[in-house]
Amino acid sequence: MFSSLKVKNFRLYWFGMLISLIGTWIQSVAQSWLVFHLTDSAFLLGLVGFLGALPIFLLSLFGGVLADRVNKRDILLFTQNAFMVLAFILAILTQLKVITPIQIMVIAFLNGLVMAFDGPARQSMVAELVGKQHILNAIALNSAAFNSARIIGPALAGILIAGIGMSGCFYVNGISFIGVIVALLFIKNHTAPKCQTQGHILKDLAEGLKFIRREKIILVLILMVGITSLFGISYVILMPVFAEHVLNAGVRGLAMLMSSAGIGALAAALLLARMTNFKHKGKLIIFSSMVFSVGLVLLSLTKSYIFSIITLMIIGWSSVTAISLINNSLQILVPDNFRGRIMSAFMFTFAGVMPFGNLFAGSLAQLIGVSKTIFLSGIICLSFFIFVNIVYSGLREI
Repeated sequence: MFSSLKVKNFRLYWFGMLISLIGTWIQSVAQSWLVFHLTDSAFLLGLVGFLGALPIFLLSLFGGVLADRVNKRDILLFTQNAFMVLAFILAILTQLKVITPIQIMVIAFLNGLVMAFDGPARQSMVAELVGKQHILNAIALNSAAFNSARIIGPALAGILIAGIGMSGCFYVNGISFIGVIVALLFIKNHTAPKCQTQGHILKDLAEGLKFIRREKIILVLILMVGITSLFGISYVILMPVFAEHVLNAGVRGLAMLMSSAGIGALAAALLLARMTNFKHKGKLIIFSSMVFSVGLVLLSLTKSYIFSIITLMIIGWSSVTAISLINNSLQILVPDNFRGRIMSAFMFTFAGVMPFGNLFAGSLAQLIGVSKTIFLSGIICLSFFIFVNIVYSGLREI
């Protein structure tokens, strides 16, 4: 289950990133609650999510070109320091009680700007740290770290908001970046030879897009990520409204709901970590994508707190299973000199289209209610995955 952690560089990277991710989830919950507390608006929750991910949509493909040209550790050292500074700015403004929704939107946009270059470098660096023989295990453990943080972070946020306030949560996040920065400083000789190209950055970008268009399986996998992100994952941005208006659960109930999805996701990640690079991963990708869609429909139909927790566990398990296997398949199918650009396309469809999903979900929830919005999202996702299963039968063989 933990074979890739035997590689020293990956072990340093993994533990540092785990600490940072816990802080990030603490800030995510506290920031959502702060926006909702200041505005009582589902639309503005969606708008903050939109602005936070818009730069990823605009710039992540260029981030992939940079990752193929430049030492990835140097990129990550810069981006993690930038995240830390932004967390401390948010903390200070909140502590001084001068924070406004506009300021939160600006900070969210700047975080997205940094993420546009952080994400492709982080995703493509994994294969260089562990090699392709450990790639499925490493991706699964990365997902395990993310989803462990997804459990621990919101749970801590519920306690910390009550204990040290929202500004304290933002300070904790800022401090957490020290762990990954120190880990990156200790990583040595991790980088494969960078792409030897003298071409213009737009030419390199065009070559990456042509590669995706030519390789149909890669194109289908990336489209599946895009649909999941655009219509499915946007349920997360609506959780404060769902917790307060549908379940009457408050901030601690919100933390438990977010942690429940994280428990299911962590279970999926650890299960994948135990597996070898098995055949016919496509069948499991299709199955878990459909389970995710059905889970959204079931969540939309309930007003039970307990049933919501169970459903969110299923949603967490299925989404991580599908996304992790797609990530693994892309890493294996793609040649080394294209990895940064292809993983930037993965980031583009996973996080880059998310702002439009968040804006759509927030706007629709304001008009027809949060439950109906989640129901519609589930139906759209399910319809697309059924279509893919019928039309692209070759996907089941990867």
